[in-house]
Amino acid sequence: MFYRPSFGALAALRPAPRLMLALGLGLAVTFNQVGSAQALGAPESFADLAEQISPSVVNITTTAMVAAPTDGAPMVPKGSPFEEFFKDFMDQNQQGNNEPQRSEALGSGFVISADGYIVTNNHVIEGADQIEIEFFGGQKLEAKLVGTDLKTDIALLKVESPEALPFVAFGDSDAMRVGDWVMAMGNPLGQGFSVSAGIISARGRELEGTYDDFLQTDAAINKGNSGGPLFNMDGQVIGVNTAILSPTGGSIGIGFSMASNVVSKVTGQLKEFGETRRGWLGVKIQEVTPDVAEAMELSVARGALITDVPEGPAKEAGLLAGDVIMSFNDVEIGEVRDLTRTVADSPIGEAVPVLVMRDGAEVTIDVTLGRREEAEATDVQPAAATVPEEPKTAEVLGLTVIPMTAEVAKSLNLAADSKGLAITHVDPASEAATKGVGPGDVIVEAGQQQVQSVTDLQARIDEAKAAGRKSILLLVRREGDPRFVALAIE
Repeated sequence: MFYRPSFGALAALRPAPRLMLALGLGLAVTFNQVGSAQALGAPESFADLAEQISPSVVNITTTAMVAAPTDGAPMVPKGSPFEEFFKDFMDQNQQGNNEPQRSEALGSGFVISADGYIVTNNHVIEGADQIEIEFFGGQKLEAKLVGTDLKTDIALLKVESPEALPFVAFGDSDAMRVGDWVMAMGNPLGQGFSVSAGIISARGRELEGTYDDFLQTDAAINKGNSGGPLFNMDGQVIGVNTAILSPTGGSIGIGFSMASNVVSKVTGQLKEFGETRRGWLGVKIQEVTPDVAEAMELSVARGALITDVPEGPAKEAGLLAGDVIMSFNDVEIGEVRDLTRTVADSPIGEAVPVLVMRDGAEVTIDVTLGRREEAEATDVQPAAATVPEEPKTAEVLGLTVIPMTAEVAKSLNLAADSKGLAITHVDPASEAATKGVGPGDVIVEAGQQQVQSVTDLQARIDEAKAAGRKSILLLVRREGDPRFVALAIE
C-alpha cells in the first residue's frame, strides 16, 4: 500500500522495487451490457469517452495507525537536493516520539452499481480503519468493506448515498486483442482524477497468484492508480489496474490489469457471500512437457499431470497420481492454469465429469468438488508411498541413490516410514541437474510404478528401453512435494 507522507507528491521520488503495486486508478462498472472490443483505428480524441465514464471513477483515501519510523532515512534518492532537508526534519520530529502514528494511503476505484458498490485493489485498503471515497464531482462518503480476495488482490466496498450513483459495466476481457486501444483512469501520485491511454501489449500474464490473468498495457499507470479501471473503447471495464514493472517506481509502459472476467466473478461472490467460494479438486499437478508426453506415450503435450492425490474429492472419486487430466467439466485442459481456473469456477458439491488419460486409455470419472477456502484451512498431508526397501547404493541416470531407511529419512527430516530412493548426489553435467533434481530429493516412482530398490529402478529403465522409449518418467518428492521429471535413457 502506498502511504502518503507529510510532503505529499515528493514521495514519488522514493526508490521502488522492480515489480510493485500500482496503487490507484479508479473505474466504475455494472454487471449489465457486457460487450466486445472491436478492431478500430486510433480515435481522434478520447475526450467524449472520458467525459462519459469519469463520474463512475473514484479516488480512495485510507487511514490507519502504523508503527513509528525507527530511523531518519529520507524518502528520496541519495544525492537528491532534498536529502539533507528530509534527514534534518525527520531527526527533529522523531526525537522522543516512538508512538504509533496515523498514516494515509491513496488509491483508486470504480462504482459498479447505482446503490454504491465500489471495486478496488485489496492492497489499497488493507489494514485501513477508515476508508473515504471522493467522487468526480467532489462529494466525499465513508465506505465500508464488504469483502476481499487476497488471491486476486480485489476488494469490494460499499457506500450509502441518498442518490443513485453513476456506474460502469464490466466488458469481456477475453475479447480484447493485443493492439486494441484502452484508457485508464485514476489518482496517480495523489494528483486527483487523471486519464491515460494506450494499447493492450500482451494477454494472459501471470505474476505471482494462482488465479492471475493480467492484461498488460502501455497506458501510463503510476502509484495511486491501483484499483482503478482499464476501459475499452465502449466505456466498459476490461481490467483493474494492479501492478507495474519498473526499476524506478514510475511508469515505463509496462502495467498490469487484472482481467475483468476474473474480477466480475470475484466481486459477484463478495457481494453475495462476503467471501469467495471456489471449487476444490484436491490434487497436485504439473505441466505436461514434450519430454514428459514422450515418456508417457502421449500423442500431444497438453493437459495437467497429477503428481499427488491427498485426502480430498479427487482421492474419493478415484483419481490417481500419473493420470493426465484432458478435460474438466467438459472444458478442454491445455495447461495447468486452465485446470486451476476451471475447477475454481465449477460448482461446489456437484458431480462434474473429469476425462483423464490413464495407462494409454481415456477414462471419465465423476468428481464432487469441495470448497477451496475450507480445504486451505485444513492441513492436508500428501499421500505416502507404502513400499518396503533394501539398502543398496548405486549410480544411475547421473544420480547417486540409496534406498530409504529410518536413518536416511531422519537425515532428510522426513517421516521414519518414508519410502523410495533418496538421492545423495547429482552429476552437475547430467540432464537431471539441468532439470532441477538435487540431493535430498526422493524417487518414489519410475515408469509410473513404485520403486523400492535400485534393482526396481533399473528394471523400470530396462522396460522403457525395451518398449522403444527414449526417456523414463520419475516421480520425485522434495520435502513431501511431488513432481514428475522425464530423463533420457539412451
